[in-house]
Amino acid sequence: MTEGIGEQYHQETKYRRGHLPRGYLRWNKKPPPYKQYPDTPRIPLPEPENHGGPPIWEILKSRRSRRNFAQKPISLDSLSQIIWACQGITRQLAGTGLRTAPSAGALYPVETYLAVNHVSELAQGIYHYPVHRHALERLKEGDYRKQISKAALDQKMCGEAAAVFIWTGIFERSMWKYRQRAFRYIYLDAGHIAQNLALAAQALGLGSCQIAALYDEEVNQILGVDGQAESVLYMSALGHPI
Repeated sequence: MTEGIGEQYHQETKYRRGHLPRGYLRWNKKPPPYKQYPDTPRIPLPEPENHGGPPIWEILKSRRSRRNFAQKPISLDSLSQIIWACQGITRQLAGTGLRTAPSAGALYPVETYLAVNHVSELAQGIYHYPVHRHALERLKEGDYRKQISKAALDQKMCGEAAAVFIWTGIFERSMWKYRQRAFRYIYLDAGHIAQNLALAAQALGLGSCQIAALYDEEVNQILGVDGQAESVLYMSALGHPI
């Protein structure tokens, strides 16, 4: 079998006993932990609940991927709850905002964006979630259902969903410490976050489907990221299941 870049990536990021990377962390070069769009409209989100709810075992047993969504909005409260479940800050420790999903080295390289199609009290458009503010920054206003569906390999569920979560990686946040092995950790981080969304959606009576089949550069263009320092990793469609 001809070796491709995927095989090469796994070989070159292996840890081998006696040959671990050497060096020290350059603390003055550590990338900032949060991304913000200071000149965009910022929409505060309702405070999330962190008590009560259905038992986790029932949620796990009933979770399924849902690909068909009713054409009715989800509430802003529900969206806020799910965003918080994905990556919300739960505790401050030594200047670091620890979150609902684990991250290698507590570096949190994954950013959350949303294509909002049908959410009460929220205009259609593309949004970014500044984690430390628990709000949404509106990057673009308008109907992006066709564009996001086309970018997701023409999967119509992205146009029918109430919202599509889009996760990107800011690679330098992890590479600062883990070098080439950082790419492994970043994809694992995205998986943790997406699973949190799937479970939170199930707990609220909503449905979700996780999506890795996408045209990377088309999604990056919708978000306005460069595809190099920051690039799309993963997506999830969210809505009322049929």
